[in-house]
Amino acid sequence: MTAGFDGWPTGAFDVLLRLEGEPSADVRRECRREREELVRRPMVGLLNAVADADPAYEDFAVWGCGDVLLDAWQRQRAIVRLGRSVELGVRFDLDGLEVGLAWWYAPSEQIERYRGAVADDGSGQRLVGILRKLERDGFVISGELLKRPLRGYPVDHPRAELLRRKSVVASRGLGCEEWIHTSAAADRVLAAFQQLRPMARWLVTNVL
Repeated sequence: MTAGFDGWPTGAFDVLLRLEGEPSADVRRECRREREELVRRPMVGLLNAVADADPAYEDFAVWGCGDVLLDAWQRQRAIVRLGRSVELGVRFDLDGLEVGLAWWYAPSEQIERYRGAVADDGSGQRLVGILRKLERDGFVISGELLKRPLRGYPVDHPRAELLRRKSVVASRGLGCEEWIHTSAAADRVLAAFQQLRPMARWLVTNVL
């Protein structure tokens, strides 16, 4: 893989173990430098390697740890922006790496375009096929779901559940094997992003 990324060192897991539960302010302060060096910096390296391999992934952000949200200390997150409200995500924690694609926090005009595309037999059936393929590949499909049937559409619409969604997320854990300590971790993320590309293309074409 691209020079400059060699995976996460074993010490990254030691730091996250110290930050489990509800670490005190003193513990967070003691771990801050090590966490930046061993946990966050490799994530920056991974996203740079991914962007070097495919310019489509150049617009990325790697979150820093916050002083208020403990979750931000225990899980290193990064995103790749594909468009407004459409993001690829990478997460590193004690379980290893997780990747995903999310369309969420969308403005009302995007939600209306999404529903129109889902209701359409052509684009709607394509989305169903894409999501089913992702599920076969081990991705979990989730997202915010309205509790009641959507007005203006038949209750028995063949894609009624998709129509009720205000967000769609596909995510999959990649695990925590020896490859996570090597540059091969970037190859795993790139392969997962490739699997998510049809869903990303559908969203960009039909929703943005």
